[in-house]
Order: sequence, then structure tokens, then C-alpha cells
Amino acid sequence: MTAAEAATLFADLAALPAVVLAVSGGPDSTALLVLAARWRAALGAGPRLVAATVDHGLRPGSGDEALAVGRLAGELGIAHHILRWTGEKPAAGLQAAARAARYRLLAVAAREAGARHVLTGHTRDDQAETVLFRLARGSGLAGLAGMARVAPLPLPAGDDREPALLLVRPFLDVPKSRLVATLAAAGIACADDPSNRDPRFTRSRLRALLPGLAAEGLTAPRLARLADRMRRADAALEAAVERLAADLAVADLAGFGLAGSDGVVRLDAAGWARAPAELRLRLLGRLIDRVGHEGPVELGKLETVADALAAAVVATAAAVGGGPESAARFRRTLAGATVTLAGGRLSVAPAPPRRSGGNAASAGPKPTET
Repeated sequence: MTAAEAATLFADLAALPAVVLAVSGGPDSTALLVLAARWRAALGAGPRLVAATVDHGLRPGSGDEALAVGRLAGELGIAHHILRWTGEKPAAGLQAAARAARYRLLAVAAREAGARHVLTGHTRDDQAETVLFRLARGSGLAGLAGMARVAPLPLPAGDDREPALLLVRPFLDVPKSRLVATLAAAGIACADDPSNRDPRFTRSRLRALLPGLAAEGLTAPRLARLADRMRRADAALEAAVERLAADLAVADLAGFGLAGSDGVVRLDAAGWARAPAELRLRLLGRLIDRVGHEGPVELGKLETVADALAAAVVATAAAVGGGPESAARFRRTLAGATVTLAGGRLSVAPAPPRRSGGNAASAGPKPTET
């Protein structure tokens, strides 16, 4: 990758005071470190670069790899910090736990550095794997949109401290092979993480399938193009949801002002049911996510509730007499919110804590599309 290409990828970051580079020592993140350093040196004035390596302590040699990143960062004139994941490691869901720990530690490093942006070395190959992974999990359109170049840094539910932190993936449209070639041309070594080929992990198994899929035409570029198209369609649907919310007088859908003084959102049930199924599903999901207290609602469960609610609205409209006294009643609890249909009105309210175990929020978020 030429200096001019790298400058284009980093151009929108030039005015920032500081950025954190997440560098594991593998080829993608090492290329991120090298190319960002070259870009910053050519600028003369620009953001302060801080490299951070998360040592999960999950395999022998990880500490040495972190030290090697520190040596390279020093040669490039970039400050470097090693962030260690300490404490007991889970026997199940290890990769998800490691990912959560990585972003939590990177958030700490960013705040200490006075940075709002954390850069990672995700490539087009990673995007292709993400699309396959989400397809295998039955994700909806939003999930098949894959990773965005800029997104909120994934943090535990309830971490709403300011300033908000952003995750930036400057190489998301770049093939991994080009980054590997860039390092080879510069004579820079990088680490090899054997867990990337460990068949115990879903992503590793999917990664092994990619060459065979590519032979049939399902290449990484085509999977990445699919993600682009899904993201475009998703943005259009989200805009339509905003219009639907305005039509139904649901104020400030993206903020905290949508509920009444009692914390309950109310809207016309018939108007909601007349909307296309995807729009009413998304609107209901947004309301549950905003009012509920158990994290994001699962897509499959949301679909079940939305379909049942729409059927109840139809039953209400068909009821003899048609008045509120003949209306069907509907009440379901999902993700810490209670959805109720009564008197032709749809309401979404915070659900009371579960009787067993106190506040249900302790169960943590349930991902919808990831």
C-alpha cells in the first residue's frame, strides 16, 4: 500500500487530537501501526498516536508478542501500552468474553490518552467472515450489513460515560493480502496467532470454508459488496421508521424524550399495524430497546411478539361493535419491557423486575445481529 493510499484512508482523522491504535501484533494490526506512523510523520501536524496491545494471557508467547509490538512502536516513535486481561477466564464463550475484555481495556486506554477514536486493522476478509458468521446465525438485514467503517465502540450495557468512543476500521475495503505484502516489502515481521485456525471456534471453521466458497464465486469482495448493499437498504428502512414514528406522533425516537411522564410510550395501534411488516417490527424493537432494561431485544423473539401483536390488532378491528370495550387485549414482556394492546392503543412500558434474582438487567444484553 502506497503512502498516498494510506493518507486517503486516514484523511478524516487528521484533525483529531489523539487516536488509539489497537495492535495485537498480527499482520493486519501491525500494518495499521506502520502505515499510521508513516501517515502521521508525513503530516507534520496531526493527532497523537498511541498504540495499545491487549494481552489476553490465553496462550504461551502472548506476552512476548506484546513486547515485540512495543519495540516496533518505539522504532516508529509511537507510545505503546500493554493492557492485560486479568482474572478468571470463562470455560465457555471464551472468544466472546475475550472480545468484550479487549474493547473494555481499549476504552480505558482511549480515555486515558484523551482520544475518542480507536482504530483496528479489520480488512475486507474480516468483513466477508462476519457476513458468513451472521448468515449462519440467522441474522436479519442489519446483521448482514456487516461491520461499518465507523461505529460506537462495543462496551458493556450501561457504560454511557462521556465522551462517547468510536471504533474506526480504515482497512475495511482493503484485502488482507495487500497488508501482508506491505509488511513484507518493508521487511517487518509479525506474529501468527494459532487460535485463528483453531477448529473449536466458529470463525476459524468459517475461515477455512472461504477458499472453497471463493471457487464457487462467493469471494470476499462479493460478500463485502453484499454487506454494502445490505447497509444501504438498512439505512433506507431506518429512515422510513423515523417517518413512521413521526406519523404516529412518537417524539424523539432516537433520544430519551419519547416516553410520557410515566415512562410509557403510547401510540395508535391501528396506525402501527397498517405499516409494512418490516417497519412496524423495527419501530417496536426500537421502543423496547429504549424502554426496556435487559439490553437489545433478540430478533427472533421480537418477530414473534410483533406478529402476535399485529394479529391482535386485526382481531380488535374485526370485533363486533368495534369500540374499546370489544377490543382484544394483548400483553407480552420482552427484554425488560411490557408491550400492551388495550382500547386501540399500543403501549410500551418498563417491565417490573423478575421475581427470581431481582433486577433482570443483571442478565446482560442479548445481541440481535452480531
